[in-house]
Amino acid sequence: MSKTQDFETKLENAKKTLETLMNPEITLQNSVKAYEKGMKELADASKILEDAVIKINEIKNN
Repeated sequence: MSKTQDFETKLENAKKTLETLMNPEITLQNSVKAYEKGMKELADASKILEDAVIKINEIKNN
């Protein structure tokens, strides 16, 4: 799996987690777990994006 696919997958997972959190019947315990999962997915996606920006800047500077 390429980093782009990883990035897209992380965003899609975060979106699914948001949908879970929007369910009015979700329990507090499950909402906390979903929130933690969603934040991790977004942090991972952010890291992938930061790495891509660094690589692009390296290419531009060479």
